Amino acid sequence: MLMNLRIVGMLTALIGSGPAQPAAFAQVADQSQNFSICMDGLRPCDRSTLSEAQAIKVAASDHRRNIADCRRGSESCDSSKLSHAEAGALAVARYQQNLSDCMQGWEPCDRAKLNKSDLNNIALAELRRNEENCRNGWSLCNHSKLTEAQANDVKVAEHRRNVDDCMGGSESCDHSTLTRREANAVSAAVHERNARNCIEGWGHCDHCALSTADASRVALMEHQRNLSNCKSGQESCDYSQLTADESNALARAEHQRNYHACVTGTGYCDRSLLTPLEIRSIPRDHASAPVGDK
Repeated sequence: MLMNLRIVGMLTALIGSGPAQPAAFAQVADQSQNFSICMDGLRPCDRSTLSEAQAIKVAASDHRRNIADCRRGSESCDSSKLSHAEAGALAVARYQQNLSDCMQGWEPCDRAKLNKSDLNNIALAELRRNEENCRNGWSLCNHSKLTEAQANDVKVAEHRRNVDDCMGGSESCDHSTLTRREANAVSAAVHERNARNCIEGWGHCDHCALSTADASRVALMEHQRNLSNCKSGQESCDYSQLTADESNALARAEHQRNYHACVTGTGYCDRSLLTPLEIRSIPRDHASAPVGDK
């Protein structure tokens, strides 16, 4: 507030300064900009031009910035400028951060700076983390560090994970470790998945692996899909798979579409496919429309 009043006073005094007014305003603006630069601490500034109040604020800003740099572990940290309380708080924060890194298995972790109790907790955390890695089948698993009970639990988890992989059709499936009951369940799942893929027309489909009933269902669904593709003019349509009635129905529908296009003057029109009676029914303003390419 004091700084703002001072600037207002300077501006008021300069208003009546006549020809020197523009230069004076520029000087005030430069001083204000210099103060902002000093406060940010990002670029060099001229501290010799600061007022006493500005210098105090800049010093406080520098101190807060130094505290933040020290907390971040920045090289620009000057610990000699910290108060006794600030230095103590920094030491506690650094210890806790180092402890947290060690507990999580992150680097940097400096065990030499930790007390015995915390080191014991870190050792327990490492064992738990290793057990979890082994249970999940992660690469960081070290089986040699597992207790007998943990090793048994991990073995059960690994077997269960393999069964899930086999049921899901994963390449990592090891069929040799499956029990007869599990192998039968996997075989049924594989058969069901193949039948579903064939029926829905996506994914891998092995027609040879289909049962007689599934093969009939698949053939019906594939025929219906092909008919739908032909009706919508899809590239994947195989006209050779259509029955005579289906081919005739498609031909009639196409003829009606072509006639409608010629009559309305919209869409693709091939007048060569129209009967003489249909050609005469085309409005005159559409009669000059070009015949579609064959």
